[in-house]
Amino acid sequence: MSELSHRRRQLVLAICCLSLFIVGLDSTIVNLALPSIQADLHASVQSLQWVIDAYTLVLASLLMLAGSMGDRFGRRRTFQTGLALFSAGSLLCSVAPNATTLIVFRMVQAVGGSMLNPVAMSIITNTFTESKERARAIGVWGGVVGLSMALGPVVGGALVGSAGWRSIFWINVPVGVAAAVLAAIFVPESKAARARRVDPVGQLLVIVLLVGVTYGIIEGGRAGWGSPAIVACFAASIVALISLVAYERRRVEPLLDMRFFSSVPFSGATVIAISGFAALAGFLFLNTLYLQEARGFTALHAGLLTLPMAGMTALFAPISGRIVASRGPRLPLLVAGVGITASGLMLTQLTATTSIWWLFACYVVFGIGFGALNSPITNTAVSGMPRSQAGVAAAVASTSRQIGSSLGVAVLGAVVTSHVVGSFKTGFPEASHLGWWIMAGCGVIVFALGLLTTGRWARETAEAATAGMSAEPPKVVVTA
Repeated sequence: MSELSHRRRQLVLAICCLSLFIVGLDSTIVNLALPSIQADLHASVQSLQWVIDAYTLVLASLLMLAGSMGDRFGRRRTFQTGLALFSAGSLLCSVAPNATTLIVFRMVQAVGGSMLNPVAMSIITNTFTESKERARAIGVWGGVVGLSMALGPVVGGALVGSAGWRSIFWINVPVGVAAAVLAAIFVPESKAARARRVDPVGQLLVIVLLVGVTYGIIEGGRAGWGSPAIVACFAASIVALISLVAYERRRVEPLLDMRFFSSVPFSGATVIAISGFAALAGFLFLNTLYLQEARGFTALHAGLLTLPMAGMTALFAPISGRIVASRGPRLPLLVAGVGITASGLMLTQLTATTSIWWLFACYVVFGIGFGALNSPITNTAVSGMPRSQAGVAAAVASTSRQIGSSLGVAVLGAVVTSHVVGSFKTGFPEASHLGWWIMAGCGVIVFALGLLTTGRWARETAEAATAGMSAEPPKVVVTA
């Protein structure tokens, strides 16, 4: 493929970011609609958790498979198929008659969404071949991830307040169609000269692991933590994890290359992504219930109250990207850890009458922390690997984000709702304190790993891991 012009490369980046924006937005836009969905579809709290987690679980389970599909069948073709499925799933969600069908249609959405993030990252990596330009592009990419997820509650609150909860799914359809058309015009087709083999056993083990853990956490409070079904779920997850590690180590072309994890920066980025996005998802879930159920704010007002968080994320995400490109990931990771930890500690003071100004301060601090988080995760995961492995590395990073989101909703939701004493309105603020402590703990993990994974020793492990992989990456076959 001849070198694309600067303008064409920027268009490719914009199209990839557009797809990422609607997927990230959809991950959080539903949060502000949960009370309306609960009232309209007569859904339980556990069903509301599944409305969120069914999406993120399917997304997490299929991201790595989608990356290899792009290598095999063509990245642009896979990208467009994902946009079509995501748009169709969104349309189905908007007409769901009950909570069960809504959860199923959210899974259809996620199947499409799984084809977008890793494939788009692979397109970007092969479009921006110069290292500094690629770092800036990845910085933009990471900023869009954070911005879209932070704007979700604001946009969701405005749509739910003005047009009802079903409208939050309508907006995906025209955006998805537009992105598919633009991709056909401006994004060149590309695929790996030799595609990786499909790994159905590894894929099945990943699904069993993620679904077992999440189902056990969400349903454990209702069914009983010692019930046979819940114990079986956790046991199946442990067996799946052990089997996955053993099986993938023996495969020539594994779904999940265990050599990646010998790189301390890569392993650290994975845990940081899980911790940071667990904090975000838990924050959004609990904050929605607090504002609308405990405080009685409308969806529109609740969305507007979270605007400071979205604003700080929008401001600090691109700043973080530029710092990562020029100075490395350490400073943004430390800022992220401090911001998430501090906001969690501040939120442990919540009561049913906490002042709006205190809430604003909490949201501003969290927005700064989360805004700084995304770019260093993506850059660390991708930049330490050979170009031929960039798509898989990006898929692992994206998977880690979605695993974190699923666990954040499952763990914080289960812990808090099981400790509500009396009515939900009066008992939730006090019960939420334990959830905020967990969120603060996630921030501490981000800070500690930010220090550990960005030093000289960590860089040496990344170099050793890269050297252990194929020195000569497969050529990429590209057609206009």
